[in-house]
Amino acid sequence: MAATFVTAVFFLPLYEVLVNVFKHGQDITAHPVSLPIPPTLASVQQVTSRPDHLFWYGLINSVEVTAISITVLTVVSAMLGHYLARLPGRGAKAVLAVLLCGLMIPPAVILEPITEVLRSLGLMTTILGLVLVNVGYYVPFGVFVFTGFVKTIPVELEEAAALDGAGRFRIFWQIVFPLLRPASASVLIFLGVWIWNDFLNPLILLGPASGTTVTVGIYRAIGEHQSDFGQVFALMFLATLPILVFYLAFQRHFVKGLTGGATKG
Repeated sequence: MAATFVTAVFFLPLYEVLVNVFKHGQDITAHPVSLPIPPTLASVQQVTSRPDHLFWYGLINSVEVTAISITVLTVVSAMLGHYLARLPGRGAKAVLAVLLCGLMIPPAVILEPITEVLRSLGLMTTILGLVLVNVGYYVPFGVFVFTGFVKTIPVELEEAAALDGAGRFRIFWQIVFPLLRPASASVLIFLGVWIWNDFLNPLILLGPASGTTVTVGIYRAIGEHQSDFGQVFALMFLATLPILVFYLAFQRHFVKGLTGGATKG
């Protein structure tokens, strides 16, 4: 009974977004939780045909930032995680502990010094600057996932490849990294969702002159005297679709990563 109640509480905002996407603006304020009878795509059409192209510019920026960030994060985290997992002694645990301490610092706390560093490097209000911030902040999480998963891979595979004359670079990319596919899917999904949904960093680091992301676009669509809630709900709905499709595409490997990491070794 308690589980059903908690599920209903969490489902209510999702239900409200879904039903209000297919209503006219005036119907949303009058009956916010009623079913859309008859349904309409007027709000979605208004969002996709805005003169300022708010949604499309935000979508392009979000896809670019998220794709580049998670790709770099996966590669760097996998390489560093493999190195730490195979590092003898207690040095690896110390390095991993220091990295994980970085995740305990809220992003808002370090936002001001980050802006100063980016401004001094000429990267403020650029996509590259935002990507570098994402990589620097989320690398510890990726390393944590990959380090644990690499330890489940028999080191004998790497030793056999080394005996055959393969170098460390080749061993990692041809032997180890293909076996990290489930862990890579887990990192891609977690970090992809976090970066896609990020609001504060794009709002401050990109600024209005360099475009916006889909999450910041929702904020900018709400003016001081905003009354068209249909467009707001439509923006929220359209902003969720790409990351939902991304999750469904990697879901099979994601589940394998969780169950495989729990049973190996």
